[in-house]
Amino acid sequence: MKEHSRKLLDKALDSIEVAEGILDMDKPDMAAGRAYYAMFYVAEAMLYEKGLEFNSHGQVIGAYGKEFAKTEELDQKFHRWLRAGFDARISGDYDVDTNLTNQFVADMINQAREFLEAAQSYLKKQKT
Repeated sequence: MKEHSRKLLDKALDSIEVAEGILDMDKPDMAAGRAYYAMFYVAEAMLYEKGLEFNSHGQVIGAYGKEFAKTEELDQKFHRWLRAGFDARISGDYDVDTNLTNQFVADMINQAREFLEAAQSYLKKQKT
């Protein structure tokens, strides 16, 4: 695995842990952002391993869909979760009245962790 990718995956784990802490403070709007960023960093790392880098969230989400979901290299649910996470982050960051519940964000955090674990497993298999 490339060093930059490893650092992105480390950052993803940090974001998951921070999201859990923020959710423990009963602030789901803020925790949703960290959960999304965990998924975003995972997607960036996966794309970086293929030599791809992008400048916007939309480009990363689209490229991840093309490179990993459409090809079914990883379960398509991760792309769905990434897209939904982006929407939740936007709502949590910019809307004053959100419908982001603690349970919804706890599910997002679990999805981010599952995505990270799947990416780590995938990348280990690629190096052999």
